Amino acid sequence: MDRVETQVINHKKEYATHSVKSSKQKIGDVIIFILLAIGAVAMIFPLIYMVATSFMTKNQILSGTLTLFPDPILLGKYSEVLSKGQFISGIFNTLKIEVPVLLVGGFTSSLAAFAFAKLRFRGKEAFFLALLATIMIPFAVVMIPQYVLFTRLHWTDSLLPLIIPGCFGNVGMIFFLRQNLYSIPTEMMEAAKLDGCSYFGTYWRVFLPLMKGALGTQLMLWFMGIWNDYLAPTIFLRSESKWTLQVVIRSFNSYYAIQSDYALIMAASVIAMIPTLLLFFIFQRMIIESIAISGIK
Repeated sequence: MDRVETQVINHKKEYATHSVKSSKQKIGDVIIFILLAIGAVAMIFPLIYMVATSFMTKNQILSGTLTLFPDPILLGKYSEVLSKGQFISGIFNTLKIEVPVLLVGGFTSSLAAFAFAKLRFRGKEAFFLALLATIMIPFAVVMIPQYVLFTRLHWTDSLLPLIIPGCFGNVGMIFFLRQNLYSIPTEMMEAAKLDGCSYFGTYWRVFLPLMKGALGTQLMLWFMGIWNDYLAPTIFLRSESKWTLQVVIRSFNSYYAIQSDYALIMAASVIAMIPTLLLFFIFQRMIIESIAISGIK
């Protein structure tokens, strides 16, 4: 009888301890949720305020009153931005960079990732580590040498300095795709050899279709990077007709800020932001799944 009573008492103690832990865990979860919510609001507030400002009148913006609901709502700034040939030219110049870089650079990056992941050759690991080490070199370090090189090649004030280097591949994409290819069994390589496939045929017919999800993810991220690039176009482009979108928005900021026309600047920024936001929200599930499969944190 004493043994039964002891077991009952122990069970009650365990239940009480579990209840205390559960209540503490719930309180902890609530605190974490509140902190994350505050962080999310702090991060998204500038975006919301930028959109709201694009609909405000000059007097509303300069009044110093913080509001997210313009009254009256000014709708003409978006049509005014789109009517400016400079802004449309900036979009087309950016697309002229995007298309060849993503097509050729995506191909060369995936081909290099296949070689590093599935082929065997002397010095592969050392060469890959050397290639990977270039990620740690900031653009500011190579900015001047690149400018001198492209000046001697007579490429400055053209889109070539922004296109040609990207066509040779992206180190970050090579690393990502290499990690993704490690999840694909190497036995498929042997099977393709037995079927008479060359190395390129194995890449093109077997491995490229299998890594299309990861490749698509990296191409979208690369698209966003080129679309939002400001520093490199500012260095290499001088003529207004060659300016990319972000440089055009910079010129808007310099010219229209003097006139206190902040609504037009915000409208241009919102239009420039729409493609990247749409791409991310449409393909965010594929992006997250590809990163998880590749084992990158």
